[in-house]
Amino acid sequence: MKVHQVYTESELRNFTYLIELDNGSGLIIDPWDAAEVNSLLQQKQLRLKAIINTHEHWDHIQGNAELVAEHGCEVWAHNNGQGKIPGLSRVLTAEELIDLDSGAQLRVLDTPGHTYAHLCFVVLEHGLPVAVFTGDTLFNAGVGHCRGGDVDSLYQTIAEQFHSLDDRVLVYPGHDYLENNLRFTLSVEPDNQQAQEWLPRAMAADPTVAPLVTCIGDERTFNSFFRLANPQIREQLNCVDATDKEVFTALRALRDNW
Repeated sequence: MKVHQVYTESELRNFTYLIELDNGSGLIIDPWDAAEVNSLLQQKQLRLKAIINTHEHWDHIQGNAELVAEHGCEVWAHNNGQGKIPGLSRVLTAEELIDLDSGAQLRVLDTPGHTYAHLCFVVLEHGLPVAVFTGDTLFNAGVGHCRGGDVDSLYQTIAEQFHSLDDRVLVYPGHDYLENNLRFTLSVEPDNQQAQEWLPRAMAADPTVAPLVTCIGDERTFNSFFRLANPQIREQLNCVDATDKEVFTALRALRDNW
């Protein structure tokens, strides 16, 4: 199994992912552009087994219809995506395991907050988590907005399903927002040395060649939404004595207008 992270050069800086399997098939996560996907499949000499959509927003599903028409592939997504996600043919449920190659699986996470039809996917190798596809729930150095969902739900999702992941788990988000998110981190935590060190790397990186990939351990050092107890963040938000949930909500509100 190989994971190919494809920067689409879209106006929203989307990532599409190809999971290449040993049997000559592939799974596509969140196809931005069908022609781009077809070119990649041809290059890798793969047949398209299925599309996986993390959620129903147009920029994550717009390649579905053309790919289904051409390949006759299945579309896997959240039950709440019915009527919203083109071609949806298999509903995935929380904690479901999807077999990939020998010893490799995807574990389905039901992750409401950004929307109520959002799934994330943990890559397991021999039962151990090594990566997570996070859609618009968790970004490198940030989290998704809640205009189609609920900030309380997003807080619970991050606190209960992402904080518990091992530091070494790689983060594969739906968009390349790392540079801007690091700038937000430094706006609320100016002394964050990890953010200071990562920002020039993010500015210099070319995502079309080699996107920067963080891990959960990195997120703990520079993602403000993982650092709710940090005194500097709390002072900046006037939330010194607030609960973690209240700090998270204040951060998300500030980020919405930043």
